[in-house]
Amino acid sequence: MQSIHLTPPITGEEIRALKIGDTVTLSGSILTARDAAHKRLTETIEIGNPLPVELEGRLIYYVGPTPARPGQVIGAAGPTTSGRMDVYAPVLLKQGVRGMIGKGEMGENVAEALRQYGGVYFAAVGGAGALIAQAVKHSQILAYDDLGTEAIRELVVDQFTVIVAQDSHGGNLFREGRLQWAG
Repeated sequence: MQSIHLTPPITGEEIRALKIGDTVTLSGSILTARDAAHKRLTETIEIGNPLPVELEGRLIYYVGPTPARPGQVIGAAGPTTSGRMDVYAPVLLKQGVRGMIGKGEMGENVAEALRQYGGVYFAAVGGAGALIAQAVKHSQILAYDDLGTEAIRELVVDQFTVIVAQDSHGGNLFREGRLQWAG
């Protein structure tokens, strides 16, 4: 396991160098999207229309931030359960997304897409939304503003720490952890 600093957008080479258990500190631009935005993006791809955001090399954080208090960039910004995006993630990985950030394990279909397209799934600490928000230096809605907290945003982050939970080589920290502690 290693500690790595990355500046998104991310290259395929950078992704393939990551292994489960690696601690990664992100500083740069990431996108946010949850269920409703993923559904719209996927539908847009299916009908062949242009996407409202560039996905190549991007990381998507599964978050619906709360409104910012006065003087803050963003409200609490903790990860949402990633499994809800299992149906959409492979489609977006095929479009050039390099990784996702959330909590909980993603399905085998996503694991296969991570291998096929060269992607990674990062776990962020659930229940730490106020702490994670401190890493957000800028927030701007890019698309689907009618979705409120589920709109696609660009977040500029500094020192946002995540852990490689599922890598592009088939590694799965959730599975490995269960095997290690199974007795």
